[in-house]
Amino acid sequence: MAGEAVDLLVVGGGINGAGIARDAAGRGLSVTLVEQDDLASGTSSWSTKLIHGGLRYLEHYEFRLVREALIEREVLWAVAPHIIRPLRFVLPHHQGLRPAWLLRLGLFLYDHLGGRKRLWPTKTLDLRTDAAGRPLKAGYAKAFEYSDCRVDDARLVVLNAMDARARGAAILTRHRAIAAKRAEGLWHVTVEDRRTGEAQVLTARALVNAAGPWVESFLTGPAKSRAPAQVRLVQGSHIVVPRLYDHDRAYIFQNADNRIIFAIPYENAFTLIGTTDQDYEGDPAAVAATEAEIRYLCAAASEYFAKPIVPSDVVWTYSGVRPLYDDGASAAQEATRDYVLHKDDAPGQAPLLSIFGGKITTYRRLAMSALDELADDLPALRGKAGWTASAALPGGDISLDSPVSAAESLWRSHPFLGQDLACRLARAYGTRAKAIIGKAASMADLGRNFGAGLTEAEIDYLRREEWAETADDVLWRRSKLGLHLSEAERDAVRAHLGA
Repeated sequence: MAGEAVDLLVVGGGINGAGIARDAAGRGLSVTLVEQDDLASGTSSWSTKLIHGGLRYLEHYEFRLVREALIEREVLWAVAPHIIRPLRFVLPHHQGLRPAWLLRLGLFLYDHLGGRKRLWPTKTLDLRTDAAGRPLKAGYAKAFEYSDCRVDDARLVVLNAMDARARGAAILTRHRAIAAKRAEGLWHVTVEDRRTGEAQVLTARALVNAAGPWVESFLTGPAKSRAPAQVRLVQGSHIVVPRLYDHDRAYIFQNADNRIIFAIPYENAFTLIGTTDQDYEGDPAAVAATEAEIRYLCAAASEYFAKPIVPSDVVWTYSGVRPLYDDGASAAQEATRDYVLHKDDAPGQAPLLSIFGGKITTYRRLAMSALDELADDLPALRGKAGWTASAALPGGDISLDSPVSAAESLWRSHPFLGQDLACRLARAYGTRAKAIIGKAASMADLGRNFGAGLTEAEIDYLRREEWAETADDVLWRRSKLGLHLSEAERDAVRAHLGA
């Protein structure tokens, strides 16, 4: 039986859905978000973990997208400095590929197109003397170093959902939308609780389809609508290997096939290498890195690093499906990363807004654009301006100019944590870390330690505040502690969560 209608029902708990729910709730709308699995369990947790303008998109003349993304870097860094941090990228000049003058021109545009204020500008490196040259083959002598930011992608989704809930939104995870129809000026959407099998009907004045790789199947399935555009599903895979070098900068490597890959310091002890771009067919939930992709990434990185990387070095892989707008590009890596919004409505009918494409860096601007599209349909939106550019995400109320880092502050106030654990908690939870620690005066007060500093207190917090239910939610989305725990320790987490 349908309850009271909300203003907005969002289908999809990835970064776009969570961002729209947060923005709408903050403007006073009543909002419900439904996600068929865990938050960020699809594309949004399998990115390259970057907030970046997309240097290579300049070659495809996507200046609007790059400019918007470049502006967003510093906006997002300011509202979530605990999970977003600046990172310097080293781009070695490869004699046989793009000429040095072209790289420098692109980086000049990159520095100036988005109004960079706090991030450091590009500079030229001599790889024969700079520490960035030590892990590389001797033939690389010149490089350019520029700024972007890194992000904990899955946590960014969760923090948006937490803030949406704090502003009144209902967040329903493990709820699948199985039917949707218009009646009497409203959407009536049947959702099934995947844990119990129970179904309920939710009603809304407007419906947002932010289902990511499932955007088209939601339209043609539950909504029984015609898809207004084609989705191009593109698989992107990454590999993780033991740390390849000692400094804290990342690399961006050009390849002979015109693709680029990144090598990024990851989780202190590892290096993340990615990504691939290839068209994908099949169930997006079943995507996995292929042997060919793993070999490709190893070979591409080995073109630059002095010590070859082989598949046996790989300790973990992950893969996701990007739901790109199909602009007819011949190659997957050339397909646009820009977003397209399509509104299906008619006089007297409740609107349906579908999200095609997009990238994690521009999610906040996408959310604003989505609400602009719905402004004429939702009276509660009229006169309500966007607000998310200056409002900290949960735990992000930290000054970028503070002389004492959040990690150091937490360690000073709770010395029993030790420096490493204090740093991890501060970088994951920011000022919310104290909600995990509570009144604890020792590690014993935090309960069982499952390994790598993961305690019962932290798991309880994740279940209570962040919708975590399974070991994967805890070990691979809310954190990447699965990389640091043994199989026996991961089994103990599973047993503790009742999985």
